[in-house]
Amino acid sequence: MKKRRSFFIGIVLSFCVLTQVIPSQVLAGGYGWGYKKNDDHQAPMIGKYKDILNKYGGYYVDESGEKTVYLTFDNGYEQGYTDEVLDVLKEEKVPAIFFVTGHYVKSEPELVKRMVKEGHIVGNHSYHHPDFTVISKQAIKTELEDLEKAVAKITDQKEMKYLRPPRGIFSEETMKWTNELGYVHVFWSLAYNDWNVNQQKGWKNAYNQVMAQIHPGAIILLHAVSEDNAKALSHIIKELKKQGYRFKSLDDLVMKQEMRMNF
Repeated sequence: MKKRRSFFIGIVLSFCVLTQVIPSQVLAGGYGWGYKKNDDHQAPMIGKYKDILNKYGGYYVDESGEKTVYLTFDNGYEQGYTDEVLDVLKEEKVPAIFFVTGHYVKSEPELVKRMVKEGHIVGNHSYHHPDFTVISKQAIKTELEDLEKAVAKITDQKEMKYLRPPRGIFSEETMKWTNELGYVHVFWSLAYNDWNVNQQKGWKNAYNQVMAQIHPGAIILLHAVSEDNAKALSHIIKELKKQGYRFKSLDDLVMKQEMRMNF
């Protein structure tokens, strides 16, 4: 598939993944999502973030201990690889959630339509990708509602309930506000520096990064701008299936958690 040109490569740095950040690190106005990696295929430790997520019903992992995997993609702009990603997901019958921005919906409506048509969830990554911790509750509400309306206008998905805060930056206050708006925060327990389109290292590197960190209940963050991810995805899915992992939707995770809380 011919690689599409994008005039938005300059914004890639704003979509970087904040991994391996010590959980006590405080950014201006809030926290940057991060964790201490485990090397024994166990969920990473997130320190005091655990209490915050529990308080506001956020997720970063499936804590059931089951060999489940949840694929999530952040889509802020397009580099020509999302069709390939969707082809693999369709072939392998694997669900995913794509957290999109307003720019993505506006510039790539056909891809967003395809995501929904093929049974994937489109999640809210905000319309303009701002740092939520430095804007007002009303501004956050507008960001989320504008994105939701943009997706509903072109697809059959009329509502959104999953939120990945821009840049992984959050605070207790922003989690409280977005909860009041009906949103569930979804962070991640497995990621690597895949977002830099100028530093791709080949599909085997992407494959090895995921395999080295995989653990039961992983919520995997991948960026669809990565050529490495597009090429590695089929290999990753096939190998994890061989290892006994099952790929589930975030709806399954939330439903399972609700059932556990009701018993």
